[in-house]
Amino acid sequence: MIRIAVMVSGTGSNLKALLDAQSANELVHGKVTLVLSDTQCAPALEKAHAYGISAFAIDRRALGKKQFEESALAILARHGIDLIVLAGFLTILSERFISSYENRIINIHPSLIPSFCGKGYYGRRVHEAVINKGVKYSGATVHLASAQADEGPILEQGIVRITDDDTPDSLAKRILEEVEWNILPKAVEEYCKKMKEKHELKHVLAQIRYPGRGIVCGLNEKGNLLLAYFITARSVHSKNRMLVQKDGAVFTQAIDPSLLIDPSLIIYRALDRYEQYLIAANGDQSDTLIEGLKTELSVEDSLSERCYEPDEPNYTPRISAVYSLKDEQCTFSILRRSTEGCERCHYCYQNQESGQGHLIHTYEGDGNPLPSFIGDPKPVVMEGDRESFATRLWDLLDPEYRVAVVVQEMQRDGQNVGTTIINAQERRD
Repeated sequence: MIRIAVMVSGTGSNLKALLDAQSANELVHGKVTLVLSDTQCAPALEKAHAYGISAFAIDRRALGKKQFEESALAILARHGIDLIVLAGFLTILSERFISSYENRIINIHPSLIPSFCGKGYYGRRVHEAVINKGVKYSGATVHLASAQADEGPILEQGIVRITDDDTPDSLAKRILEEVEWNILPKAVEEYCKKMKEKHELKHVLAQIRYPGRGIVCGLNEKGNLLLAYFITARSVHSKNRMLVQKDGAVFTQAIDPSLLIDPSLIIYRALDRYEQYLIAANGDQSDTLIEGLKTELSVEDSLSERCYEPDEPNYTPRISAVYSLKDEQCTFSILRRSTEGCERCHYCYQNQESGQGHLIHTYEGDGNPLPSFIGDPKPVVMEGDRESFATRLWDLLDPEYRVAVVVQEMQRDGQNVGTTIINAQERRD
């Protein structure tokens, strides 16, 4: 399910149209989970509360635009928002804000873009200009927001005929009721559907022939936790391993010990549990994380002295995921080489919806040297139990490179459902 935040400034009539569509099961691929207002007394906030939606007011005039945007971004991140809908939202967002949700901000404008849009065209001013110009048709446009006002790609439009007795107010009312309330929910649903398709594992992994090692963590449609780790490799040295379960943990193990060159880089604890924490990693930083948890260190502090792998020229990033069953929170980490040294990035996702998760991997594809993973962990759809998920993940990895996959499934109360391991060595045998 795509998590939607609606940003508003006034009455929230388009917000209500979205919530009504949601109640009528016309908005099925997305769900409004948050409402943000740039004014303290927007009536839209009451509408959100009436539907049981979390709502926050951030006074832009009191804080200033920069602080307003920083506060809004923090709230959006805390609620795991995937898509923003601007519905009667009058603050012009900065390029920085828009780039933070690139192609994930939808706006509705009360005219037929590219006419009567851009700077200065908002609210009643649009309809006054339309009538003064004497045009015969007007309407509304749903489009993706861009750095330039009202210039993003168009998603949906609706038209009304202008009558001889129309006033700016009567035209605004007809466009709102006959067009905006219809096309906005429709456009949001269609876009959420496309976003969900892009988050399918097959779509995400299809773009990366050689992802290296990867971790997937999230909740399946039943609400069970799925924590997956996979290995793809190019060299004989890296392919000389399999995953084995021992004493409740999953380790890498050499298939032929005589072929080992540097065991420190390919033999490690890939998956384990310490009390209410589940840990996955592509190296012995898993041991570091467990030792840190024992002394109540945060993930960030535990990894503060760790670095990327010394395997010149690739300098493989170290990736990790720590899931807290108590907090229902997953923290992904990547330690990668940069011009300044070791870049340590941490990403926290809490209280995710069932069917949602994230993927991180070490490489962006094949190459020499191998390009490191860039950006944030990728949102992915989580479906099926451990066995079907493991099989699907295995089938999506390139047969030339795939080495092993493990998926652990656990109920949210901590009860272990089971672990599924697939090894290329065993499949060949």
